[in-house]
Formats: sequence, structure tokens, C-alpha cells
Amino acid sequence: MNLPGYAFLDGKIVPYAEAKVGVLTHGLNYGTAVFGGIRAYWNDDEGELFVFRPVDHFRRFLQSAGLLRMELPYTAEALATCTLELLRSEGLKTDCYIRPLAFYGDEIIGVRLHNLTPRLAITSVPFGLYVENDENAHCTISSWRRVDDNMIPARGKIAGAYVNSALAKSDAQLSGFDEAIVLSQDGHVSEGSAENIFLVRNGVAVTPPISENILEGITRRTIINLLKDELGMEVQERSVDRTELFLADEVFFTGTGVQVIAVTRIDHRPIGTGKMGNVVRQIRELYFNIVRGRVVRYRPHCVPVYNSGTGVKSENTGTFARSSRK
Repeated sequence: MNLPGYAFLDGKIVPYAEAKVGVLTHGLNYGTAVFGGIRAYWNDDEGELFVFRPVDHFRRFLQSAGLLRMELPYTAEALATCTLELLRSEGLKTDCYIRPLAFYGDEIIGVRLHNLTPRLAITSVPFGLYVENDENAHCTISSWRRVDDNMIPARGKIAGAYVNSALAKSDAQLSGFDEAIVLSQDGHVSEGSAENIFLVRNGVAVTPPISENILEGITRRTIINLLKDELGMEVQERSVDRTELFLADEVFFTGTGVQVIAVTRIDHRPIGTGKMGNVVRQIRELYFNIVRGRVVRYRPHCVPVYNSGTGVKSENTGTFARSSRK
């Protein structure tokens, strides 16, 4: 992966090579950091780069920071505006991934969250598929359980908690699988290593509720809405047993990084026909058109980089309002 040319660090855009921290930095030593993941998509027909739902992403980012007692002097709209400035500095004209990071920057020894100073950085890099086999993924149920909310807040993107994901992901990939599916402490399906999960059974879409220690995914909210409003499907947010995955007609992952991935095998068992199903095929096509600004109804959620004016206003949640409140 090529490194960025620039970074937004502590209120200004600087060359990436100057965005450095010391090896004693608290966030590096103790995982006292939070991050976000935002996608921007190049629309070749319009010659425009669209950032998908940036304000919603930054709202969650600030909420994650609050879980670690961080007080950041920015609104979600201000951070979205800074991101547009960064992308224009990079001059990116391809699909890319945006990584905001807030971390305790004190160079000290001692684990705690109080009396520390948070710092904030944003970077962006060209980015394609997170999982190469996105139409035919083979997954495994991990032996690692999802971190519980009473241990580390699961609904926030807490940097230290992603060691849990890394353990599951490496074990899965080194065993020949594309991804891992993790269970909660109660043995219910939680999510992938860094993805929310859906299944389709008997015409009903099902996804684990936020009480199963899942990340409150923004792509998850988007897909719930699209399943209901565009495909006319019933969507249930409820606990899922692992064996229900094996009996599903379709299984798929969602997330900013992974986008929408069809899971066709789990632990060497075919899901449905063993090929990408009709529901996930429709959702993928619709989603990729939406994020590139090609669907008028959802256009307000796609913020242009090169023709954006001077700032980003609070997003008109419009067609996503219902699912965003869940």
C-alpha cells in the first residue's frame, strides 16, 4: 500500500512524513485510541469523488472518543469539512479509504484515561477490496469470542479491542478461510472480524441486535433500510444461533471496509446453493450505485469532494432516517 502524501494532524494539514509520534505515546502502548473508517468513491461519469455519509461516520467517531473520556474540539460537520480539504490536498481521483484516529498522545508510563491529552489525525489512501473473494467468501466460526461490552465497549471503534479481531482474522486466514465469524460470550452469532453479518431465511432478513456486542455499523443501518424500502423485505434484529447460519438461504457481511460480501460457505458447509444469492446480488448492485452518487433518492448522503463549496452541513438523513435511529 502506498503511503499518503498528507495528514490532517492536530488542526492542520501537514506532509505525511511530518505526522510522527514517539514510541512512548500512550495510545500506542495501551491501545487508548479510537478510529473510524469512511469510504469515498470515484464517479468517472461525473469526474467527482463522493464521500459516503461522512457526518454520520464522524458522529460515531466522536461517540467512540467519548467512551474513552476524550474531549475533542470538533463537531462531526467540522471533521467532515477537514476531510474534504485533505482529499483535495491528496488530489485523489479513485476509490479511497479515510482513516480518522484519535489517540492519547502523552509520552508517559501508566495506564489510565484521565489527565491525558487527546490528539487527532485523519489520513486517506486509495483502496479497493478489503476481502478479495467478495462474491464467494468461505468463512469459519472462530474459537475466539467477541469482546463483551462490560470488558471493552463493543459499540465503539476502540483501537485496543481490535486485537480481538486480529486474533480471529489471522487464525481464519492461516487456516485457508477468507474471514472469521465470532460468537458472543453467550454463544450467539455476533459479527465478523470487522463486519456486521446478515442472513436470509424463508424470505426474511435477520441480523444480530446491538446487544450482541456488535459495532453499531453505519453500513449495517444503510442495508437494513435498503432491504426494507427497496426490496420490501422484513428485517428482524434478533439473536442468531450458529447453526441457523448453516440453514440460511443466504449470508452476507456488511461494513465500510468490506462493503457487501456474499458468504457462500461456512466451515466447509455450502450456504443455500453455495453461490451468491439473489438478495445479496440485488443489495450489492444497489449499494454500489448509491455510494457513487448514481441514485437520486440517496444522493444527499454522497458528499462531493471537488465541488463541495466551503463546508459540510449536517446530513439530511432523509431516506435513511428510520434505520439510523436503531
